[in-house]
Amino acid sequence: MNFAGDKIVAFPGRKPLQVGFCREELTRILDLYGRMVAAGEWRDYAMDFTRDVAVFAAFRRAAERPQARIEKRPSLRGKQGMWTLYGEHGQVLKRGHELPGVMAPIERRLLKAIDD
Repeated sequence: MNFAGDKIVAFPGRKPLQVGFCREELTRILDLYGRMVAAGEWRDYAMDFTRDVAVFAAFRRAAERPQARIEKRPSLRGKQGMWTLYGEHGQVLKRGHELPGVMAPIERRLLKAIDD
């Protein structure tokens, strides 16, 4: 077995069949989603797991484009960071190596929404 950071890689020669979120990442994302639902900003979400990317999309209404989309692309880990936050119109709002830093713009908007 090989060690990749703090994780054990069971089959080092194989690429994974799909990319997913680990428990800590998903807990942090769903915590933010719950707070945004409580603030009345989001009402629905969707997740997609493919060979290259894991996506969490949050919607204001089910029939719209996602208001925010968080992507995890491990292939970009050494370059610009594997985390990307996209806005409602597909623009890149933030990229980074750490999930909390990428989610910061949404959390700042949440603080403003509660103050109103």
